[in-house]
Amino acid sequence: MSEVVVPDAERRAVGKFLRRMLPILVLMLLVNQMDRTNVGFVQDELRADVGVSATAYGLGAGLFFIGYALFEVPSNMLLERFGARVWLTRIMITWGAVIVAMCFIHNVWMFYALRFLLGVAEAGFFPGVLLYFTQWLPDSSRGRASAIFLGGSATAYIVTGPITGALLELHGVGGFAGWRWMFALEGLLSIVVGFVAGFFLVSRIEDAKWLTRQEKDALGAAVARDEEARSRAPKVSRLRLLLHRQVALLTAVFFAMALTGYAITFWLPSLVEEIGGLSSFEVGLLSAIPWICAVIAMYTVSHFTDGTPDRRPYLAVALVLSAIGTFLATLGSPWFGLAAITLAAVGGKCAATLYWPMAQSGLDLKIAAPGLAVVNSIGNLGGFVSPTLFGYLKDTTGSTNGGLYTLSAASVLAVCGVAFIKLPRTAAAPAPETAPTRA
Repeated sequence: MSEVVVPDAERRAVGKFLRRMLPILVLMLLVNQMDRTNVGFVQDELRADVGVSATAYGLGAGLFFIGYALFEVPSNMLLERFGARVWLTRIMITWGAVIVAMCFIHNVWMFYALRFLLGVAEAGFFPGVLLYFTQWLPDSSRGRASAIFLGGSATAYIVTGPITGALLELHGVGGFAGWRWMFALEGLLSIVVGFVAGFFLVSRIEDAKWLTRQEKDALGAAVARDEEARSRAPKVSRLRLLLHRQVALLTAVFFAMALTGYAITFWLPSLVEEIGGLSSFEVGLLSAIPWICAVIAMYTVSHFTDGTPDRRPYLAVALVLSAIGTFLATLGSPWFGLAAITLAAVGGKCAATLYWPMAQSGLDLKIAAPGLAVVNSIGNLGGFVSPTLFGYLKDTTGSTNGGLYTLSAASVLAVCGVAFIKLPRTAAAPAPETAPTRA
């Protein structure tokens, strides 16, 4: 068993970064997820006050991902130029301003424009933070930081419902509708957190006043070694990557997963409201149940499958659960539908937990970084397709069942795609263990 020896100075520096930087980054991600999905709780209000039909709502919800995909790469380039402190702060303040502007929506076209602008404003935040990690942490510590950071995303799904539901209860205060209060206050929160982040974030190791000279040198040397190793990898164009069999399969599977994940995110409150007799706060609380169960299942599955050389069978089972859940949601009472959607959410979150480690190990090292970027950017367009399709089918059929059938079929097709994904020969056997580093 080989052992990686981490110098004390480097270990201390990594620990200080995790304690000082990660809390604000996790808070930023939590607010980020809340702001991009809060529109799911005001579908009925937008229809009544602004005339946004189900089709228009689905299209507007999805337009976010078009703006996000178009500006993701330019945003990351600007982050490298201006530094994380300036650029991540700019991103957050800008998207907060757009959210505040959404409280003034008065027609469908304004709804479309602001959802698109929200995607433009948020573009580059998530990959920007991951890029920030590469500038501060060696490979051996980056996985731990990413896992903690992603925990903020999981938590956001749980707290968004109750917080948004409580804000909607302000309906009538000062003569304003509850949904206008919700957008205004959540947008202002984003702006405040953005300014706070500007005081805490540090772009470069050399600028960290809380690191000693020895810690700066040790951490900088570790990061430089990783950068040198990555720089030797040959560059591959995105066009060629699109034609790469493995990248195409991974993209197709992730696209199908995104269809289900974002459809549940944007339409869950509407499905819960079908129970009837619930206040906005109660809808928010019930909407958190699927995500609470999903997060528990996600961490349980990750615990039992970490180190597994082949995650494909487990991923297939998770996708089958997602397919069964979305299909069962078309049957029975709204309460039964909530239970079924909970099963779908559990399957979807567990699938995501299993998918990304498999995707990382399933690509040759020479194309891993650009390949995963292609998978993420194209696959996330499922966030545009699913709410748009859901809204259209609801307007044309009067029910969400057609959309749920489509999601169920997409999950089944994703299982077929998983069966054809090949893992490298080295993945067939467990990798040598390395001694974990401690913060």
